[in-house]
Amino acid sequence: MNHVPSGTDAASLSNFLSTTLKPRHRNLGSAELYEHAITLKEGQIASSGAFVAHTGVHTGRSAADKFVVRDGDTESTVWWEKNKEMSRENFEVLFNDFLAHGDGLALYMHDLHAGADPHYRLQTRIYTELAWHGVFIRHLLIEPEQAELESFSPEFTIINLPSFRANPQRHGCRTETVIACDFTRKLVLIGGTSYAGETKKAVFTYLNYVLPERGVMPMHCSASEENDGSNPAIFFGLSGTGKTTLSNDPARTLIGDDEHGWSDRGIYNFEGGCYAKTIKLTGAAEPEIWRASNSWGTVLENVILDPQTRKPDFDDGSLTENTRAAYSLSAVANASKTGTAAHPRNIVMLTADAFGVLPPIAKLTPSQAMYHFLSGYTAKVAGTEKGVSEPTATFSTCFGAPFMPRHPTAYGNMLRELIANHGVDCWLMNTGWTGGRYGVGQRMPLQFTRALLNSVLSGELRNASFRRDKVFGFEVPLDVQGIPPHLLDPRRTWENRLEFDIQARDLVAMFAENFKMFEADVDADVLSAGPALAAA
Repeated sequence: MNHVPSGTDAASLSNFLSTTLKPRHRNLGSAELYEHAITLKEGQIASSGAFVAHTGVHTGRSAADKFVVRDGDTESTVWWEKNKEMSRENFEVLFNDFLAHGDGLALYMHDLHAGADPHYRLQTRIYTELAWHGVFIRHLLIEPEQAELESFSPEFTIINLPSFRANPQRHGCRTETVIACDFTRKLVLIGGTSYAGETKKAVFTYLNYVLPERGVMPMHCSASEENDGSNPAIFFGLSGTGKTTLSNDPARTLIGDDEHGWSDRGIYNFEGGCYAKTIKLTGAAEPEIWRASNSWGTVLENVILDPQTRKPDFDDGSLTENTRAAYSLSAVANASKTGTAAHPRNIVMLTADAFGVLPPIAKLTPSQAMYHFLSGYTAKVAGTEKGVSEPTATFSTCFGAPFMPRHPTAYGNMLRELIANHGVDCWLMNTGWTGGRYGVGQRMPLQFTRALLNSVLSGELRNASFRRDKVFGFEVPLDVQGIPPHLLDPRRTWENRLEFDIQARDLVAMFAENFKMFEADVDADVLSAGPALAAA
């Protein structure tokens, strides 16, 4: 076998891999990859023409098996408190073993863009062992024009070999599954898992590492704008908060549903497709996602088909609740043709507060926005995960902790500066519970959530009268047309006000405990933006 080049030049690595791995299939189109996947019996065809793949034991990301190579370049730039390290020596052994394993496999090579803005896009080369992984990633990233392929020069490479089995002792990893990120060499190795989302998130992780140095704020968010290209908005939120649902509004243009950058030129989608959760999906509630999920060529992960009709059963979570649909934005009628937009006018941070303490909408100062961005709060409820029997607070910094290689304050400071420079209004929206905690109160009615969001996007709420919340210190509107006044004051929705006060103090304590990790790295304005001080 050829010796792995020791340098970090992307072109040299690309040439080396092209001759060493000898991919049998280069830049096949989605239709041809679809044919390969069926011929190789990698999955089934749904009655809609979607391709259905089951990913085996891994039905989600293997976050505990993700590692970053620690070397001279990453020593001072990676947040090692939350990113697991792999030595350069272990990575070199793993890399050589990957190449040996890939030798003789009929690999697929895909040259794709990550980033809709040509000024900042990343030319990405991806090797996949499975044909359907090729269909998936061609949906999720951006396909270059034929003329662009002729001069394509990869700046970043991923090798995804599900049949590879890592050796923890030999490779310095945890299990037979491994996701190893070498930021210095601009290379990610994925082995031991068929879950296609690992490839998508490997690209996002690398962009989160390199873009801040180029002055671009990478964001785990959805984005939309008015149909005339005005009034862009960003939606941050963890799973279950409504990020995808609220950004998929037929009355607005969808820029993207998951990953974006914010530069001096405005915002832009990193991707060319969507990766939507489909559990309990219905055409009535989410018509755009429904139509796209039932289209030819869409990739459905771990969705169960009726054995006779081959119709997808989106209510069946027997394999996992994390069933997914991957499809191109071209399948979405109201999707942006460019994937780019101007600077946002509004930022909405979504949380599903299962404790029933947060108001349905609150206005944030730039420092409060940074505080809540760093906190990344939502709550899990009983039944969503094994072992969860009552509401559990979840804090995922920057609303995407697993994909943030740098210290969160690097992203938080960028966000606060962009908000201030562009006069952006920031809002915290609770799509969770009201009238009591989960099991006592009720989920915030979607009709009111949409009405509040519309008042934000129209600019109506900007000029409303506000009160300062005694617990969290942010501004809460006193009156919004179409919203019951008592709903805007969560304490008034509780039958027992004393129980609300106790629950509010408990939630404040959870915020304060979580934020201790940032206290030494943020200034006094951000510290004072937290609820602990406001509650005192």
